[in-house]
Amino acid sequence: MPAGILILGYLALVLAPLGLAWAQGLAPRGVWDELASGLGLLATAMILVEFLLLGRFRAVTGRVGSDVVMRSHQLLARVAAVFALLHPILYASPRAPAPVWDVTHRTTVETSWPALWPGIVALLLLAGLVGMAIGRDATGIRYQHWRLMHGLMAAMVAGFGVWHALRAGRYSQDPGLAALWLGLLAVAGMALLWVYIVAPLLRLRRPWRVTEVRNEGDRTWVVTLTPDFDGTMPYRAGQFAWLNVGHPVFSLDENPFSIASAPSAGREVQFLIKEHGDGTRLTGQIAPGTRAWLEAPHGHLTLAAHDDATGVALIAGGVGLAPLIGILRELNATGDTRPTVLIYGNRHAGQIAFREELDELSRTHGTELVHVLSEPPDGWTGETGMVSPSLLKQHFDRDDRRDWLYVLCGPPPMLRAVEATLLNLGIPSSRILSEQFVYD
Repeated sequence: MPAGILILGYLALVLAPLGLAWAQGLAPRGVWDELASGLGLLATAMILVEFLLLGRFRAVTGRVGSDVVMRSHQLLARVAAVFALLHPILYASPRAPAPVWDVTHRTTVETSWPALWPGIVALLLLAGLVGMAIGRDATGIRYQHWRLMHGLMAAMVAGFGVWHALRAGRYSQDPGLAALWLGLLAVAGMALLWVYIVAPLLRLRRPWRVTEVRNEGDRTWVVTLTPDFDGTMPYRAGQFAWLNVGHPVFSLDENPFSIASAPSAGREVQFLIKEHGDGTRLTGQIAPGTRAWLEAPHGHLTLAAHDDATGVALIAGGVGLAPLIGILRELNATGDTRPTVLIYGNRHAGQIAFREELDELSRTHGTELVHVLSEPPDGWTGETGMVSPSLLKQHFDRDDRRDWLYVLCGPPPMLRAVEATLLNLGIPSSRILSEQFVYD
């Protein structure tokens, strides 16, 4: 399913209430009243469809990328909040009970308390929801607790919003539009049910065990899992998984980590994890044999659909190496002879992961390996500073590398800078793959 079809599907769902309202043929009111009603219809529809942008539905994320879906989720939620806020403000008609003869509320705006209070509650909850999302880092709330509050508040916004539309909406009194609201609300509820109940139940049949935890650099660990069931997990090199280690399957204590292993290497799955925050600071203390759960695979940071690329450039920062070494391992294991370059940036030498293996891949697979350190030790002979435009130009400003595939993973500021440089070098955007999950 191409990304364009997904976009058209989204627009069709969001604009359907406006189409059903127009099809009713009611006598129009003033411009401001109609604009206010239209914004209310749009806001409610956008909020309900947001539940399909949770980042866990591979039918969606597999086409456009999990990071694009999550960014869209964030931006569209803010747009919906603005529409919802403007909705009650723009009405120009008198706010009074409609005359008996005005059965379609053409001359007034419905403001009876039974019709109004669900909308007020939905609006206040929506403002709190968006504010909590924007200021998540400043709240100090653990991600797991924040996620639970976010989900509960979103469900309440959807429920009270539909309640308000059915009670107060001029157009939502129509059976067709009312049925659409109830249908979209049911879909939103099923999306939450799938993510929090059904999917974990399905994972019960596919438990994993931790088989190894080893240090791989400064506060960085390699965690290896083996399936505790017959079979294995199909995935592509470069994808990621939601990983839950040592918690019940229904726990919200899970985080996304890129898979560092190669699919052709066997049943084991390997992750490269850096201690950072509540979810990872105790990684080194995980005992072998600990039960784990995986929701995977996710992500589009793969070579799939890019067989025409004549070479592969991999640009990593820190533990952003994880999906890229998975790609290198798979290329090596499958005998793919396309030329490869790995530019790998770190702060100091103690952060370099898989150093010996990378050197071996450089010798056996022919990978051009470029280490970059911003705080190099005495005697360092590699590149220093940052992964700079001049460094990228040195390696990729060549005609024979214009049609390579460029795969990026690392801190968001680095990704933005590298992508801008590659575009300036004439690399087509379709040849640049990256995923980032932190946004300003």
